Amino acid sequence: MSRVVPLLPPRLLDGADEPTMERLLTRLPAAAYADCTTRWMRAPLSTDEVPAPRADASTAAATVRRPLRPREHDLVFLSSRTDSTVKVLILSASASVSVHLIPLPNVSVAEAAAWHQVVAASMAHDLPGVPAPDPGQVHAQLTQPALGSHRLIWLATGADGGPVGIAGLRVFTSPGQEHLSELELHVDPAHRRLGIGSLLLAEVVAACHAENRRSLIAAAAADSPGEAFSERRGFSRALTLDHLLLRLDELPDADQPLTSDTAPPGYRLAGWTGTVPDEFADAFASAKTAMNDMPVGDMDYGSVAWDADRVRAMAKVIADRGDTLLTLAAVHDDGTMAGYTEVLLPQGSGPRAQQYDTAVVPAHRGHGLGVWVKTAMVRRLRAEHPDVVEIETDNAEDNVHMLAVNHRLGYRSYRRTLEFQLDLPSA
Repeated sequence: MSRVVPLLPPRLLDGADEPTMERLLTRLPAAAYADCTTRWMRAPLSTDEVPAPRADASTAAATVRRPLRPREHDLVFLSSRTDSTVKVLILSASASVSVHLIPLPNVSVAEAAAWHQVVAASMAHDLPGVPAPDPGQVHAQLTQPALGSHRLIWLATGADGGPVGIAGLRVFTSPGQEHLSELELHVDPAHRRLGIGSLLLAEVVAACHAENRRSLIAAAAADSPGEAFSERRGFSRALTLDHLLLRLDELPDADQPLTSDTAPPGYRLAGWTGTVPDEFADAFASAKTAMNDMPVGDMDYGSVAWDADRVRAMAKVIADRGDTLLTLAAVHDDGTMAGYTEVLLPQGSGPRAQQYDTAVVPAHRGHGLGVWVKTAMVRRLRAEHPDVVEIETDNAEDNVHMLAVNHRLGYRSYRRTLEFQLDLPSA
């Protein structure tokens, strides 16, 4: 699929006043701006005939009319100002961008590399200091099956065939979430403001209708271009997430407790790497269901029923993409699993670990189990994975209890993410 996109939409330029015109012109890449004709002239005029440019104020009244003959694909815009002059802007056909949207049913190594190129450039611009996934992680994400969902993927390329944008749509298939889809969209900063994001979004929305989805969710960094893009295109803000970092090298020495490391009466610690041991599988699935009451704001997120097969499938998905999942659980004397915490090591190791779920079953809350298992996880990382220097987690801003737990452990807020939702009307 190939489309030609004007660099500046006509509705933004036609009739704009001088400050607006000048502001909008800054959106044009330098190479395209050189192909534009733009000048202030005496009114009245039409698009068929305009006065010659004014040389200076003394000759302003002596205008010479000459024909203005735009080429077939040129765009002509007029903008008035208070001194009775008019700016004429001619965008030549070369001041447009040819975009190819390519659906990727099967992602090759080269296509995954193109996807990574766009994502890395986008994150470096919008999230400086946040590490982008490496090429291996991106390839695994795009080629390995996801849990309870399937993925649709598009790559946008420019006239030279180089990647300029990407879009991924996760279509949830588990009972309780069959209405839901999730968007990932990036445009290379060097190619923004050209309509590429809008084209990708239009393809995604069409796919959502084909998949009979009613809700499309997407995340954007607070105060980023992604936030503005989402709001302009009808998404509503549904949830705010606070991202926190725990620097392990800033914590007390390993032989000094972060908090009390004594097991609460009636509980013991169990841990594993990867797939849950059979003896804990059913109890772990029951504890996982406790995540259904996590704060989701106004998102139409649905709920998920966990069983032993699903927790095993989750571990396999993570292992197949090359990541390592560490789990610690609080087990009650009666054999029930009262709570747990999970940490992911991308590609098996690295300086930054990602906190996955932490949950305490409602019947066992109020005993400090969340702090206890998370403290034990920090100790485990120090002992088994000394190359890990920090852990990143995120919490909903209204999840006051878990934020308090994390701040007590030494986590510090460093950025925010906004979760948006687009309600999709029925076909």
